[in-house]
Amino acid sequence: MTYLWVKVLHVLAIISWMAALLYLPRLFVYHAGAETGSVQSETFKVMERRLLRAIGTPAMIVAWITGLTLAYQANFWSQPWLHLKLAAVVALSAQHMACARWMRGFAQDENRHSARFYRFMNEVPTLLMIAIVICVIVKPF
Repeated sequence: MTYLWVKVLHVLAIISWMAALLYLPRLFVYHAGAETGSVQSETFKVMERRLLRAIGTPAMIVAWITGLTLAYQANFWSQPWLHLKLAAVVALSAQHMACARWMRGFAQDENRHSARFYRFMNEVPTLLMIAIVICVIVKPF
Protein backbone atom coordinates (compact mmCIF):
# COMPACT_ATOMS: atom_id res chain seq x y z
CA MET A 1 0.00 0.00 0.00
CA THR A 2 1.38 3.40 -0.90
CA TYR A 3 2.44 5.93 1.70
CA LEU A 4 -0.46 8.31 1.00
CA TRP A 5 -3.12 5.58 1.33
CA VAL A 6 -1.61 4.47 4.62
CA LYS A 7 -1.66 8.11 5.73
CA VAL A 8 -5.36 8.39 4.78
CA LEU A 9 -6.18 5.29 6.84
CA HIS A 10 -4.10 6.67 9.71
CA VAL A 11 -5.92 10.01 9.76
CA LEU A 12 -9.33 8.33 9.55
CA ALA A 13 -8.42 5.97 12.39
CA ILE A 14 -7.18 8.87 14.53
CA ILE A 15 -10.39 10.82 13.97
CA SER A 16 -12.46 7.81 15.01
CA TRP A 17 -10.27 7.01 18.01
CA MET A 18 -10.31 10.60 19.24
CA ALA A 19 -14.08 10.78 18.83
CA ALA A 20 -14.41 7.74 21.08
CA LEU A 21 -11.91 9.04 23.65
CA LEU A 22 -13.63 12.42 23.79
CA TYR A 23 -17.18 11.07 24.00
CA LEU A 24 -16.68 8.10 26.35
CA PRO A 25 -15.65 10.12 29.43
CA ARG A 26 -18.58 12.46 28.74
CA LEU A 27 -20.88 9.42 28.87
CA PHE A 28 -19.22 8.51 32.17
CA VAL A 29 -20.04 11.99 33.53
CA TYR A 30 -23.73 11.40 32.86
CA HIS A 31 -23.60 7.74 33.92
CA ALA A 32 -22.06 8.68 37.28
CA GLY A 33 -25.18 10.76 37.94
CA ALA A 34 -27.62 8.01 36.98
CA GLU A 35 -29.16 5.81 39.64
CA THR A 36 -27.68 2.30 39.71
CA GLY A 37 -29.99 -0.20 38.03
CA SER A 38 -32.12 2.49 36.38
CA VAL A 39 -33.11 2.34 32.72
CA GLN A 40 -30.84 5.31 32.13
CA SER A 41 -27.86 3.54 33.74
CA GLU A 42 -28.46 0.41 31.69
CA THR A 43 -28.69 2.48 28.50
CA PHE A 44 -25.36 4.14 29.28
CA LYS A 45 -23.78 0.71 29.75
CA VAL A 46 -24.83 -0.32 26.24
CA MET A 47 -23.70 2.98 24.71
CA GLU A 48 -20.30 2.84 26.44
CA ARG A 49 -19.66 -0.78 25.48
CA ARG A 50 -20.60 -0.24 21.83
CA LEU A 51 -18.58 2.95 21.54
CA LEU A 52 -15.43 1.38 22.94
CA ARG A 53 -15.68 -2.04 21.30
CA ALA A 54 -17.11 -1.11 17.90
CA ILE A 55 -15.32 2.19 17.31
CA GLY A 56 -12.65 3.06 19.87
CA THR A 57 -10.61 -0.12 20.11
CA PRO A 58 -10.61 -1.01 16.37
CA ALA A 59 -9.67 2.61 15.56
CA MET A 60 -6.82 2.53 18.09
CA ILE A 61 -5.45 -0.67 16.57
CA VAL A 62 -5.61 0.73 13.02
CA ALA A 63 -4.03 4.01 14.18
CA TRP A 64 -1.12 2.15 15.78
CA ILE A 65 -0.55 -0.16 12.80
CA THR A 66 -0.73 2.59 10.19
CA GLY A 67 1.29 5.02 12.33
CA LEU A 68 4.12 2.55 12.77
CA THR A 69 3.92 1.73 9.07
CA LEU A 70 4.23 5.42 8.17
CA ALA A 71 7.20 5.86 10.50
CA TYR A 72 8.87 2.86 8.88
CA GLN A 73 8.08 3.90 5.29
CA ALA A 74 9.34 7.46 5.84
CA ASN A 75 12.25 6.35 8.05
CA PHE A 76 11.33 8.76 10.87
CA TRP A 77 12.78 6.60 13.66
CA SER A 78 15.74 8.90 14.33
CA GLN A 79 13.59 12.04 14.54
CA PRO A 80 13.17 13.39 18.11
CA TRP A 81 9.66 14.72 17.33
CA LEU A 82 8.55 11.16 16.59
CA HIS A 83 9.80 10.00 19.99
CA LEU A 84 7.73 12.69 21.72
CA LYS A 85 4.73 11.88 19.53
CA LEU A 86 5.04 8.17 20.38
CA ALA A 87 5.22 9.00 24.10
CA ALA A 88 1.99 11.00 23.77
CA VAL A 89 0.36 8.16 21.80
CA VAL A 90 1.38 5.70 24.52
CA ALA A 91 -0.25 8.04 27.06
CA LEU A 92 -3.36 8.21 24.84
CA SER A 93 -3.40 4.41 24.76
CA ALA A 94 -3.15 4.36 28.56
CA GLN A 95 -6.16 6.71 28.67
CA HIS A 96 -7.98 4.27 26.38
CA MET A 97 -7.21 1.40 28.75
CA ALA A 98 -8.32 3.48 31.74
CA CYS A 99 -11.63 4.15 29.95
CA ALA A 100 -12.03 0.41 29.40
CA ARG A 101 -11.43 -0.19 33.12
CA TRP A 102 -13.93 2.51 34.12
CA MET A 103 -16.45 1.06 31.67
CA ARG A 104 -16.09 -2.37 33.30
CA GLY A 105 -16.67 -0.75 36.69
CA PHE A 106 -19.90 0.83 35.46
CA ALA A 107 -20.93 -2.48 33.83
CA GLN A 108 -20.60 -4.19 37.23
CA ASP A 109 -22.32 -1.29 39.04
CA GLU A 110 -19.05 -0.55 40.84
CA ASN A 111 -18.19 2.98 39.72
CA ARG A 112 -15.63 4.47 42.09
CA HIS A 113 -15.38 8.00 40.68
CA SER A 114 -17.44 11.17 40.64
CA ALA A 115 -18.81 13.03 37.65
CA ARG A 116 -16.20 15.70 38.38
CA PHE A 117 -13.40 13.14 38.01
CA TYR A 118 -14.71 12.13 34.59
CA ARG A 119 -15.02 15.79 33.54
CA PHE A 120 -11.34 16.22 34.34
CA MET A 121 -10.40 12.98 32.55
CA ASN A 122 -12.36 14.17 29.53
CA GLU A 123 -9.68 16.86 29.01
CA VAL A 124 -6.72 14.46 28.93
CA PRO A 125 -7.24 13.23 25.33
CA THR A 126 -7.54 16.83 24.13
CA LEU A 127 -4.23 17.83 25.70
CA LEU A 128 -2.49 14.76 24.30
CA MET A 129 -3.99 15.40 20.86
CA ILE A 130 -2.63 18.96 20.90
CA ALA A 131 0.86 17.67 21.74
CA ILE A 132 0.67 15.05 18.98
CA VAL A 133 -0.49 17.52 16.33
CA ILE A 134 2.28 19.97 17.27
CA CYS A 135 4.86 17.21 17.00
CA VAL A 136 3.64 16.11 13.58
CA ILE A 137 3.05 19.52 12.01
CA VAL A 138 5.65 21.78 13.63
CA LYS A 139 8.28 19.10 14.34
CA PRO A 140 9.74 21.22 17.16
CA PHE A 141 12.81 19.02 17.60
